[in-house]
Amino acid sequence: MWCGRSIPTSIASLSVSVLKPCKLKPYSCNYTFAETLTMKTPEEADVGIFCYISQLPGFRGVLKQRYSDFIVNEVDSDGNVVHLTSLDAPPETLENKEKEKEKEKEKGKKEKETSDQNDKCYAAEIELFRSLAGDSDAESLKAYIDQTISGGDSDINPVTLSPDSDKAHRTAVHNFFKEHFKFLVTDTVDGPDSTSKCIRVRISSGGQHNNGRNSRKRKDRSDKPFDSRGSNDWPEHVGKFLRFHLYKENKDTQEALGLIGKMLGIQQRSFGFAGTKDKRSVSTQRVTVFKQHARRLAALNDRLIGIKVGDFFHIGEGLLLGQLLGNRFTITLRGVIADSEDTIKAAADALGKKGFINYFGLQRFGSGSVPTHLIGAALLRGEWKTAASMILDPREGEREAIRKVREFYKENGDIEGTLRQLPRHLVAEKAILQCLKKCPGNYLQALKSIPRTLRMMYVHSYQSYLWNHAASVRVQKHGIDQVVPGDLVYCKQAPTDTLTEALNPEIEEDNEIDFSHIDEISGPTPPVGKDTPVKILNAEDLLGDGYKIDDVILPLPGSRVLYPTNDIAEVYHDLAKKDGISLTKCEHNIKEFSMTSMTGGYRRVFQKPIDFEWELLHYTDINVPLAETDLDIIAKCRPSNIIEEEGLIDADEPKVLSVSCENSSENAKKEIKSLELNEADDEKELGLPEANSIASSDTQDSQMALKFSFTLPASCYATMAIRELLKTSTSVAFHKTLNQ
Repeated sequence: MWCGRSIPTSIASLSVSVLKPCKLKPYSCNYTFAETLTMKTPEEADVGIFCYISQLPGFRGVLKQRYSDFIVNEVDSDGNVVHLTSLDAPPETLENKEKEKEKEKEKGKKEKETSDQNDKCYAAEIELFRSLAGDSDAESLKAYIDQTISGGDSDINPVTLSPDSDKAHRTAVHNFFKEHFKFLVTDTVDGPDSTSKCIRVRISSGGQHNNGRNSRKRKDRSDKPFDSRGSNDWPEHVGKFLRFHLYKENKDTQEALGLIGKMLGIQQRSFGFAGTKDKRSVSTQRVTVFKQHARRLAALNDRLIGIKVGDFFHIGEGLLLGQLLGNRFTITLRGVIADSEDTIKAAADALGKKGFINYFGLQRFGSGSVPTHLIGAALLRGEWKTAASMILDPREGEREAIRKVREFYKENGDIEGTLRQLPRHLVAEKAILQCLKKCPGNYLQALKSIPRTLRMMYVHSYQSYLWNHAASVRVQKHGIDQVVPGDLVYCKQAPTDTLTEALNPEIEEDNEIDFSHIDEISGPTPPVGKDTPVKILNAEDLLGDGYKIDDVILPLPGSRVLYPTNDIAEVYHDLAKKDGISLTKCEHNIKEFSMTSMTGGYRRVFQKPIDFEWELLHYTDINVPLAETDLDIIAKCRPSNIIEEEGLIDADEPKVLSVSCENSSENAKKEIKSLELNEADDEKELGLPEANSIASSDTQDSQMALKFSFTLPASCYATMAIRELLKTSTSVAFHKTLNQ
């Protein structure tokens, strides 16, 4: 067991990067939270990542030199690895087409029946409501109903009733609407002060006064996790959701689905998926879309570049975040340098046998100079203005255009001008500014306007920050060989699954937001409860062989978790106290930003890669992929002229041309050369060096690569396995230096 710092980033004077052991120091929290506000991109040590399992030396290797060096295939809930195997839509039967025609006729009849009900008068119901809620609210409701019946306003805003601090009375109002106004729905929103609430009234997505296609706002469809338009003409015998496999190259999940949705003319929220995948990768995952025909999506393959869809199948339910067991990774480390091949082989064997410390990787804490856990800490302390400013303020490392927009707002405070310039993907910033425009100075409401999945990411990031530190101290103080009294484990009697991890059950799905802000494991998981009983080990438990070091778990703080009864529990409380946060009481009355209102979860301290395989490769052409993707396999089964005509090969990444990289044909080399400009543009956007900066020509002396494949649970980070292998930092900044 070693703990140490990152390897020196300069390799000019070192042919091999190795880990140097350092003397273990007692755990201490000798910094203040204010000191952490020196805004910089977080390093591993900043978020509690200190230790390694193996004492073997590391070696030099470049991660993601090409995006095809990082291949991710989702593992579904049944344990099947998801692959793209077919691009064709299944044939439609004559019976299906006839039933669609019948549905069209029925649709016309139902529309006529609906229109006949629009003239109903609600005077009696409004008078009853007047006696319950008063004249002011009754008149507001009457005006709102008149507006919906007339259909004169195609953009009808919800109506908000008077502030009401009596919960029993609010319940009576909600029930009144359910009984007398079935075409309206109600919910509760914050009032003008912290002691009051208001009831908001809006048209139901299935309301009878829907006189036109634009008679309600698009946002009023948000009570469903998908776009429900077109629901009246769908064959009853066909599942309402089309499941397909999404293959993408160097694009994040939301970017790919946004493009597909635009081509189909549907909202992005129509899609469901189990988890986001890294942008700089080649990935395949399941996606569902509401009431779409396979032939429509299959037809897009001719137009899509770097994206393909296939393996279509209709099912009854859409996918939700977290509905996966894990991911299968195929990773290629290029430019490998070690003192001998035996060093590499020993490190790879050790990773397969002993695994790695199951840290939350740097992705969990954001890629910018304002780590997400610092924002989470501000939320937990109730510092609403500070949290909002941390999200909005300029930060290191961002593109020039974004930096200028942030500086514009900080200097001028011009919300409208900032919103006009703000890129679409900055979801949190946009939500805060839009709310501040309506409610100046209400920073709490502005923060709560951020989509729930995204705003809770900040708090969950702080949980992960505490967990990482606790894991490091557990390794430092008690080693990696055996359990000790006070350790937490899952009870042996509990049903377990090879890929199951309990983590942050509070996260809810929101497919409307841009998930590029969120690391790929941020999704709902089974709540802590009777299905995952936890045990505190005592001296008697250590006498037998019932519990091993692999069984040790640590909690993510919350109200329903146990803490170890040894000295590791102090890490959580001491570190939180230094940050001005209590894990046992709430400093404010906003439940969602309180540890005491979060259930918490558990996470294994040590993780072994599943079905681990590896091989050493030698190559001379840095531009040729060393691993086959799903699309490469499909392409091998099709004539080359069909592949070119259908645009199966992304212009940004050449296909695998042969098993032996040294034997690439001259024609292939010319083709790759012509494509370098396209990929270079993408590299510049990511801040990575171009291929030509690594070598002056397409070919050079033989180099070594390590290719390895393994499966991890959805809550684990492949980068932490790579860290254990190389004994180096996994930060993007560090691996940039290896490319130089």
